[in-house]
Amino acid sequence: MSTKYTLDPAARRRLMATPAGWVATGFGSGLAPKAQGTVGSLAALVPWLLLWPVLSAWGWLVVIVLSFALGVWACDAAGRTIGVDDHRSLVWDEFVGQWIALLPLVAVPGAAWIPLGFGLFRLFDVWKPWPIGWFDRRVKGGMGVMLDDVIAGIFAGIALYAIQHVVLHQFRFLLV
Repeated sequence: MSTKYTLDPAARRRLMATPAGWVATGFGSGLAPKAQGTVGSLAALVPWLLLWPVLSAWGWLVVIVLSFALGVWACDAAGRTIGVDDHRSLVWDEFVGQWIALLPLVAVPGAAWIPLGFGLFRLFDVWKPWPIGWFDRRVKGGMGVMLDDVIAGIFAGIALYAIQHVVLHQFRFLLV
């Protein structure tokens, strides 16, 4: 029987037999044996790196909004398929949250900022300060799966932008 922490083989087969399951698990990255959220966030870097040089900020916003809508549907359907509302194998929310966290890199590019954006997103996603934790506990279904990570991505993006601003404007003499 599946729980929030384990996915029995039958549930795994049911989940991966559907398009919603493939999307919700981040194309299978959420089926990692441990640290599914971290693995999903790492997997999210692949499309980010492919699209980062070609999309504008507006392009990223379109991708994020469409991916959020897709995620609400996919995570809701996948959760119903396995009988667990927010199973840890459902990591599409990590994809969208990670992309939001990295949005400041569209304005201030630099591959050196990617690990910081990744780390900040993981920090806020795991820590779940208010209001992230509040939404995580109260909003259910596909919207609940997606919403807390979107907010964590916003917090991480703001923190990344602030750190970039301080480093690039206050300590620019260190970069010369």
